[in-house]
Amino acid sequence: MIKDKRSLILKGNLYKVIGILALPIMVNNLIQTLYNLVDGVWVSKIGSVEFAATAFVWPVNFLFISIGTGLSIAGTSIISQFVGANDYKEAKEYSSQLIAISFLASLILALIGYILAPSIIWLMGGRGDIAEFGKIYLRITCLDMPFMFLFFNFNSIMNSQGNTLLPTVLSGISAVLNMVLDPIFIFTLNMGVAGAAWATLLSKAFLALAGFAVLLMGKTKVTPSFKNFKFSKQKFDKIWRIALPSAVGQSGSSIGFMVLNGFIVSYGASTMAAFAMVNRITSLVMQPAMGIGAALTAIVGQNLGSNQMNRAKEAFSKAIKLTVVFSSVGILAMLAFDNEIINFFMQSKDGKLVIEESLVYLHYIAWSMPLMGIFSVFQGVFQGSGHTKYSMSMEIGRLWLVRLPMILMFKYFTEIGSTGIWFSMSFSNFIVCIYGYIIYRRGSWQNVVVHREQQEVKVKEEICVNEC
Repeated sequence: MIKDKRSLILKGNLYKVIGILALPIMVNNLIQTLYNLVDGVWVSKIGSVEFAATAFVWPVNFLFISIGTGLSIAGTSIISQFVGANDYKEAKEYSSQLIAISFLASLILALIGYILAPSIIWLMGGRGDIAEFGKIYLRITCLDMPFMFLFFNFNSIMNSQGNTLLPTVLSGISAVLNMVLDPIFIFTLNMGVAGAAWATLLSKAFLALAGFAVLLMGKTKVTPSFKNFKFSKQKFDKIWRIALPSAVGQSGSSIGFMVLNGFIVSYGASTMAAFAMVNRITSLVMQPAMGIGAALTAIVGQNLGSNQMNRAKEAFSKAIKLTVVFSSVGILAMLAFDNEIINFFMQSKDGKLVIEESLVYLHYIAWSMPLMGIFSVFQGVFQGSGHTKYSMSMEIGRLWLVRLPMILMFKYFTEIGSTGIWFSMSFSNFIVCIYGYIIYRRGSWQNVVVHREQQEVKVKEEICVNEC
């Protein structure tokens, strides 16, 4: 099966390749989004302040897991290139190193997050009930980091081989478990906000442990092994060289959202809740585009690994077309059923003002949906080629160089209120896509070094052996 999937990625019809790889990723991402949506719906039944609190601390949690995401991206990039070069031995060794590094990092970050949660929330401007509920939710979600990192590793190892279906199946089972546990923990056991966090933690623990068991069963060509395991400085350096820019980019994005949330919460809990509500809706609509971008990472990686540059470029072009079509459909759906969508996801009795704010934000952000999709495609190309420094600059630039300065300007130099936030969110997506296109046209992302460096090392070793 793996051999057939590799052959499809390297030789098959690219629309078919994108569809086969992207569809399970879309479903998987949709399932992951459902974790947040289900939590949000149940928490909104408690009250809009509780809902706003969970949204307020989201960037903090994302800041810590950005390291895991960066490692996952590095794993997909490196392993897919070795699979494309038909070097499964190196792919296996890198997968073992990846898991070990991720697990240690997750333990350290979970401890830091749990201890510093109250201080971080205070620095963000959280006060009163938002701070109290946010602290409870954040501390529990920090505890699920080792499980999240482990699943990220499983996901990247499977995706790099073109196997995007199995992670989706496991995610589906985990999501159903979360849906069952949420109302039990929140209402039956009367745990409130803490119940939502514990339900998600237990669901993700199942997901991670099941994925790790699949890897150790040896049913895939890239199977990690920890027998006589030792850290390799050479492999550690390569993993971090690719992972670090991606992690820094997402960390910078997370910190940017922390600052952004500080601005938003200053307009009131209703604006904060509206921001969170619409973002969860758009993340749902954006799953096709995000799935295509994630699939492109493996497609570009394997084709560059087998020295098929033109095919990698063709994959990019077709991914853009598909993304624009799906995103345009998303625009029409959001605008046609705006009231119905918002009212479904905000079920709090005190949510009237939240609904009004949400409708305004929805109308602004809807028109930038194709741009958000194109952003995901650029990310897929740069990450698949191993040039994560470009995806880093797009992540950080969108927030720190465009969005936050605009929001600051609107807040202190105009009187348009929260509308300035909604406009800035959309406009920043336009600017970052222009930047991504310039980088793509320059072509420096085409310089692939991961598996070629390894080949050079092997040649030098053979020369040394022959000379000796």
